[in-house]
Amino acid sequence: MPDDRTRAFFHRYAGTFNAIYGNTNTPWNTVLNRLFRRSMVLRYEHTLRGCEPIQGRTVLDIGCGPGHYSVELARRGAAKVVGIDFADNMITIAREQAAAAGVADRCSFEVADINTFSADPFDYVVVMGFMDYVADPGPFLRRVAALTRGKAFFSFPAAGGLLAWQRQLRYRSRCPLYLYHRAQLESLLAAVPGVTTTLEPISRDYFVTMTPRPAS
Repeated sequence: MPDDRTRAFFHRYAGTFNAIYGNTNTPWNTVLNRLFRRSMVLRYEHTLRGCEPIQGRTVLDIGCGPGHYSVELARRGAAKVVGIDFADNMITIAREQAAAAGVADRCSFEVADINTFSADPFDYVVVMGFMDYVADPGPFLRRVAALTRGKAFFSFPAAGGLLAWQRQLRYRSRCPLYLYHRAQLESLLAAVPGVTTTLEPISRDYFVTMTPRPAS
């Protein structure tokens, strides 16, 4: 799990992070989105497509932040969406977003640690923008696999290149940041038992789909 420094940063950053999704029509945000946030847009689109069919399905959103994935999946027909995050302010905003969208009856949000979170497996598990802050990803991936009945979707930040370099500079004073080379990520995914994975580069991220293999 992310450490206390990361938790404190995202608790403070919750309102600003939420505004990234809400203020996309200004000229400045259009420029920022093209230069630095293309991965955020692409992984959102990929995840929504991957969670089809969504009608009547269950979703676990790990590192749900202000709830944008959770709320949209509920709006599209998910029967139950559970969002967990380590930052209290993110959960507060997520609950407000669900209420405003009229889907609070199908969304629940809680401050929780995935290592102690207990639930039956979900049809879909969403892990977007979270692996950037996980120091020991192996146990985390195995835990996600155990909670997945259908498919799990991850974003992993790619190492190398100008965008990765500038992001490392920005986060130096914020919290630890973990980036991945493709070979490193492939090795990590291959060590997760009982699943198949696909990996797709999208802008500055790798988009990973994990699917449990049928029991023999």
